[in-house]
Parts: sequence; structure tokens; C-alpha cells
Amino acid sequence: MQLTSRQLELLDLVKKHSPVTGEQLAEYLGVSRPTLRSDLSLLVMLGMLDAKPKVGYFLGNTLRTAGEPLPRFNSMKVKDVQGVPVNIPDTLSVHDAVIMLFTENADTLLVVTENKRFAGIITPKDLLKITLGNAGAASIPVSMVMTRYPNIVTLSPDDSVLDAIRKMSLHQVDCLPVTVESDDGAGQPVVTGWVSKSNIIRLMAEHATSQELGEPGL
Repeated sequence: MQLTSRQLELLDLVKKHSPVTGEQLAEYLGVSRPTLRSDLSLLVMLGMLDAKPKVGYFLGNTLRTAGEPLPRFNSMKVKDVQGVPVNIPDTLSVHDAVIMLFTENADTLLVVTENKRFAGIITPKDLLKITLGNAGAASIPVSMVMTRYPNIVTLSPDDSVLDAIRKMSLHQVDCLPVTVESDDGAGQPVVTGWVSKSNIIRLMAEHATSQELGEPGL
């Protein structure tokens, strides 16, 4: 993934005027503040920019410690960084799904069918919405409240890590399922893993540390 001309312009503006607020950046570019939200979120996630409340944006550690930002993220694949997903059957009750969230310390649960095909996702927000003021919610199957595939953004194992970052930033999600086509061609893919913001942040922290120590890094 290559940075867009506007993202490159944002980096240049921050370099010249930091610390600079989002409102000031929008004024420099002649656009509204919401227009820049996804661009700024992506640059912060990439470590190219840092931001402090009531202060503004300034160059991130990646640009301060390396001549080329995250030089190998373009070549790194999702399959190299994906984690093991927390899968639950679509027949599981909302009550048991809540327990699973806590016992697995998960932000998202991936829902699969009896034959292990990807069916949907469940988030804490989904569970909270169905349980508030609903005495019978605990026994409802998660298939009734999940966000269903294909209305879900996914990754393939051969997507780049930068593509994963871009999708998470663009769609404002904390986790993306990694899927492959099923052998039977039935239409529903098979889940092979997931990529979360915590995966990406850990990867960036390792890169930043290696740069500081003068090691090859990623």
C-alpha cells in the first residue's frame, strides 16, 4: 500500500508546523476535519504521526528513527502476523458468548457454522445491546444478533499488513477475520485467523525498539 498524495501532504504539514491540530490541518488543506479523520488515524496507526489531546499532531517515532517508514510492512503478509481466532458455534447462547468474551479475554468472537464455515462476528457492543432491558436475552442464540457474513470486512492471508492497517482505520474496527475460500465452493469461507489492533501495535513497538537499538528490525 502506498500513501496517498493527501497523506504525504499531511506528513509535510505536520513536519513544518508541529504541533498542529486537526482543525488547523483541515484549514491548510481546505477541507473539513471529518474528511481527514481516516487519513490521520492511518498515519497514527502506522507510527508516522503521534497525537496528544489538546496539543495536536507531531511526527511519530517511525519517522524520527528511520529514513523510510516501516520499510518492510509492504512486503509483510497477514499470514505472518495473524493470531488464532476465538470461534464460537452459531448455536451458542448470548449468555455463553458473554462468558466466552471474558474467559478468552477477547474483543471479538467469530461465529462459525456446524461445518466450520464463517457465519459472522459478535462484539461486546452487540451483546450489550441485546441484553439491556431484555430479560430473555441470555437464551437467544448468537446467530440472531451477530453481524452476518458477507456484511463483514475480511482479510486474506496474502494481503499485506499495510492493507490490514488501512482497512481497520477506514472501517473503524479493532479486529479483522482472515478467511480463505472453502474447498467445496459453497460460498461461505473458512476462518484461518484474525488480525487485531493489538497485533499491529505490538509489531510496531518491536520495530521501533529494534530501530532504537540499531538492529535490522522487521
